[in-house]
Amino acid sequence: MQSVVVVAATKKGVFVLRSSLERKEWQLKGPFVSGIDVNHAVIDPRNGRLYTTANDPWFGPQVRYSDDLGENWADTATSPRFPGEPTPDAQNPWFFQPGRVTDRFWRIEPGPASAPETLYCGVAPGALFESHDGGATWRENGALSGHATRAGWQPSNGGLAMHSIVLDPANSKRMWIAVSAGGVYRTDDGGASWTPKNSGIRDLGATFDPNLPLYPESGQCVHQLVRAPGDGDRLYLQTHLGTYRTDDGGDNWTDITAGLPSEFGLAMTAHPHDPDTAFVAPIQAGELRVPPDFALRVYRTRNAGRDWEPLGIGLPAEQAFMTVYRGALGHDALDPPGFYVGTNTGQLYASIGDGGTWSLITPNLPPISSVEAAILG
Repeated sequence: MQSVVVVAATKKGVFVLRSSLERKEWQLKGPFVSGIDVNHAVIDPRNGRLYTTANDPWFGPQVRYSDDLGENWADTATSPRFPGEPTPDAQNPWFFQPGRVTDRFWRIEPGPASAPETLYCGVAPGALFESHDGGATWRENGALSGHATRAGWQPSNGGLAMHSIVLDPANSKRMWIAVSAGGVYRTDDGGASWTPKNSGIRDLGATFDPNLPLYPESGQCVHQLVRAPGDGDRLYLQTHLGTYRTDDGGDNWTDITAGLPSEFGLAMTAHPHDPDTAFVAPIQAGELRVPPDFALRVYRTRNAGRDWEPLGIGLPAEQAFMTVYRGALGHDALDPPGFYVGTNTGQLYASIGDGGTWSLITPNLPPISSVEAAILG
C-alpha cells in the first residue's frame, strides 16, 4: 500500500512522518541521528534510501543514510573532504589542525536515474562534491572551486553556503548550483566547466557601495533555487533582494517581486505539475527576520510571478515571530499535491491541494531546516 512520507531535518536530528495518500493523519517517528544538527534530509527516488547531511560538532560533518526510514543508520564509507583536510583526533575531537575544512554540509542530492550510484553534496565553504560509487569515495568539483569568479564570493549570514543543487531531468550533463553569496552557476558538460547565470539579478553590495555594479557577473546573495516541472527551462529563485524567474535556464532572469510584502526570504518551492505556479515564504530582512506584519503566510503565484496572493488560513495570523529556513518549504508529487512548511520554532504545517488552507501536523519539533516528501510503496 502506498503512503506519503515527509522527512524533516532539524537542529536535533531527523523526524519521519507517514500518512496514507489522503494525508489526514500522520504518524511521527524520531528523532533519528539524534541530537545532531541535520541541515538536509531526502529520500532517494531511485532506491528509497534516506540520506542526511549530519553536522556533528565533534567529528565534523558526515553523510549518513538509512535503508529503513530511520530505524537503522550508517555513514557512507567516506564523506566529502578537501584534499589533505585534517580530521578530528578521536582522543581529542574538538582539536583541529589549521587548513581548508568542510565546516558544514548543506545539501545532499541524489543523482539522475541513469546513474544510480551518483550523489552530490553542497558544502561550506562553497564547494560541490560528487560521488559515483554510492559514497565510497568523493571528489571535489575543481572546475567550480577554481572558477575565475570565485574570488568575489563572500560568506553570507549562514556562511559560504552551497545550498541548492538542481538537476536537469532531460540532460544528465546539465546542472545548476547556487551559493550564498556567490550566485547561480550552470554546467552543460557534466561539471567540467561552469558559467555564471546571474544576468538580471541585483547584487546586495551595490546597496552599500554605489560604486559597485548593481548587476555583476556573480557574487549575488541567492537563497534558494528550484526548477519548475515540465520540459522547459524555467527556474525560480529567491534572493536577498527579490524573487526571480528564468525561462531560458538562467541566461536571463526576470524580477517577479512585485506583489510580495518583502524582497527578502529564504524558502521557496515550485508546484510539481504546473510550471506557472510557485510558492515563497517572505520574511523581513535585517536582524529580526520574522514574517511581515508578524503573520506567517505563504505566497502563491499561478501565472509565473505576474501576481501573488497570500495564503494564511490555518497559519499563525498574529505574534508570529518565527522564520522559515531555506529548504523548509516542500511538496509531494501527488495530484492534488501536498505542500509542507516548517518553521524554526518547530511547527510543521501541511496544505493538501492548492495551498489555500493549512493544518498543523506536528507542533513541537526542534528548529526545522528542510522538508522533503516522497511517495513510497
